Amino acid sequence: MNQDSKLLINLSLLLSKPTGITVYANNVFPYLKSLQPTLLASQQYQDFNTYLVPNNLTPEQGTKGHLSRLIWTQFSLPKLYTKLQASLLFSPVPEAPLYSKCRSVVMVHDLIPLRFPNKKSPLTPYFKYYIPQVLKQAEHIICNSQATAKDIHDMFKISTNKITPILLAYDQQHFKPLDRKKDAVTIPYFLYLGRHDPHKNVNRIVEAFAKLKNNQNYQLWLAGPTDKRYTPKLIQQAQELGLEKRVKILDYVEYEQLAILLNQALALVFPSLWEGFGFPVLEAMGCGTPVITSNISSLPEVAGEAALLIDPYNVEEITASMEKIARDDELRSQLKTLGLQQAKKFRWEQTGKQTLEILEKFV
Repeated sequence: MNQDSKLLINLSLLLSKPTGITVYANNVFPYLKSLQPTLLASQQYQDFNTYLVPNNLTPEQGTKGHLSRLIWTQFSLPKLYTKLQASLLFSPVPEAPLYSKCRSVVMVHDLIPLRFPNKKSPLTPYFKYYIPQVLKQAEHIICNSQATAKDIHDMFKISTNKITPILLAYDQQHFKPLDRKKDAVTIPYFLYLGRHDPHKNVNRIVEAFAKLKNNQNYQLWLAGPTDKRYTPKLIQQAQELGLEKRVKILDYVEYEQLAILLNQALALVFPSLWEGFGFPVLEAMGCGTPVITSNISSLPEVAGEAALLIDPYNVEEITASMEKIARDDELRSQLKTLGLQQAKKFRWEQTGKQTLEILEKFV
């Protein structure tokens, strides 16, 4: 292992089933190779110096994994930093040892647990007490949108000079228009992609779908990991609205299937109440699938002029947009063209190079 590396990249929390943070980290670190970093990871990576760390520090181990990682970050990481003679730690999440000599650059994806606090969730105190300290002592903060940069500044009173928004990207080889005729669906469907947490606004999607004229001609597919706290309420809501046969809950969808699912959808319906970035919007546009999304948070930054932007609190607006897409071929075709053009602007190479430029200043 190369002991000369001055940069440590903390990959201790990468998941085997990638969600946003894992997708981000996996796509950015290859562009940092010129800095000859040492990766702190639970597996070896070809062409990189890797220092193996425990493999039980991820959200896949639930709250226990999260807690184990925080303890490891606070007590083991400073020792590694000294042992490996590092001069900078880069973390793809806002985590770093407090009150230590570790200099850090951290990435903030969103501050949603502070916008939508949940008294029962351990994430609320984590965001309220731990993250502000991490951000105050960081050399610099990277985030994924102007909306998140504004939140960091407003909520923690951190100078905007210390924050750089760098937009994320998507896998252009994977999310692209496919030949939809090969396995065409029998009933056209609207698609939601994501978790079932309350701020994702899935209940309003179900309500909006119920108000759709001739909704017996369509289905609503909810793709994303089910959650015993929230999914049963959605199932109950669908039953009460007489939609149990038309609302399909798909659970976590494997990466290989996602592009097919998006390609065949009539539209992606993604009226989230807040997003740090919003990968599904970008992936849908990359597939040429029309998008209905919110006119708040980072979503207009991602969608640009290429989606129907709605007030996510207004069910009638969501329904009206679904109506338009269902009956207007010309609009669907126009949104497909605009979406493909907009998606081309988001490249991981760009995200990686901009991240490299920031780290070069501090390493």
